[in-house]
Amino acid sequence: MTVPETGAEVGPELGLETGRAIVGLDARAVRASVQVVSQATTADLARPTPCADWTLAELLAHMTAQHNGFAAAAAGSGANLVHWQTGAPVADPIGEYAAAAERVTAAFAAAGVLAGEFALPEISPKQPFPAAEAIGFHFVDYVVHGWDVARALGRGYDLEPDVLAAALAIAQAVPDGERRRRPGAAFAPRVAASSGGPLGQIVALLGRRPDWPRLSAPFPARQRPQRPALRLSHER
Repeated sequence: MTVPETGAEVGPELGLETGRAIVGLDARAVRASVQVVSQATTADLARPTPCADWTLAELLAHMTAQHNGFAAAAAGSGANLVHWQTGAPVADPIGEYAAAAERVTAAFAAAGVLAGEFALPEISPKQPFPAAEAIGFHFVDYVVHGWDVARALGRGYDLEPDVLAAALAIAQAVPDGERRRRPGAAFAPRVAASSGGPLGQIVALLGRRPDWPRLSAPFPARQRPQRPALRLSHER
């Protein structure tokens, strides 16, 4: 999960964005991630991704589990770690991802959610987070994960300027330092971003190389898949 350190506040970092605005921004980022995931095929699932040693299948399992966990948190049961587990591989990870995305966006939009708090045990097992702040964590995570998937598929990816501006403000608030080098850190240390616009800055602030994969070797030779025909009719 890509999130600011415990205690970082989303509201001020977004200027005067309201909780409803955060919900809307998150929904747009999630929908964009569903669109790019829908371009994958089963043959693509073994592709490497910008996320350390994860394949696309492993990244999708993580993304799906995080949607499920945040949806549970919005409903008041996020403290139960079972909601955050990836579980066994599923027959249709593309469709499962889209279904999880629908669940979490509906959960965030439910009446009364913004007045409550979210239990996020992967960040803090004891401290709950104000709903808008927690949704901000989810929002920036899926801006970045949408980019991760697009890069894994060798596709371009961009988002509307206001979505990027809000995500950039949150990414800039995430502390850098030695803790990012520890085993199990949520993200790697910041890297330089000489190009790539706001999205390139966001992913660099959260430890990704904006130029991943390098054009000289987009996939390791032993893993380079044959490029299949795109399947546009389904989603992950």
